[in-house]
Amino acid sequence: MGKFHETIQDSTREFIAKQHIFFVATAPLTSEGHINLSPKGLDAFRILSPTKVAYMDLIGSGNETAAHIFENRRITFMFCSFDKVPNILRLYGNAYTVSPKDSGWEELSTNFKIYPSTRQIIVADNTKSKHHVGMEFLIMSTKVKRPYTFIGLKRKVRRDLKIISQKRIR
Repeated sequence: MGKFHETIQDSTREFIAKQHIFFVATAPLTSEGHINLSPKGLDAFRILSPTKVAYMDLIGSGNETAAHIFENRRITFMFCSFDKVPNILRLYGNAYTVSPKDSGWEELSTNFKIYPSTRQIIVADNTKSKHHVGMEFLIMSTKVKRPYTFIGLKRKVRRDLKIISQKRIR
């Protein structure tokens, strides 16, 4: 049985720093919508304080995370250890988005390597965290980092940023 913490502990910070991948989950309030669960990588996660985290969100197949956050702010991050020491960490929080047009972008974006496909930064006030033992996970290693390409993304970036702006106006 895991233990809940209200702040991010030093051991949690060390565990997060070692992970190559994390997962982000959000959901709408209605039962008609579906839960969105997305894997993330590219050194895109930052701990800003013991109670605040952020990740750089890149253009992908959609922007459901932001849509759910606009609706209810709920977010969960999950980190899994795939090495010899089993561990699952979940961070629960309330999130908001910061886009390149927002006033907080200049300061916040200095925490990340910004790519042409960076859509926004998702910031979450961490309400609690919980570690679990993940004995059922396989032991895996990172063989090679996948090359990240920006070919063809400029048009998609402009389209998605326009959609985000239109949603905020409503």
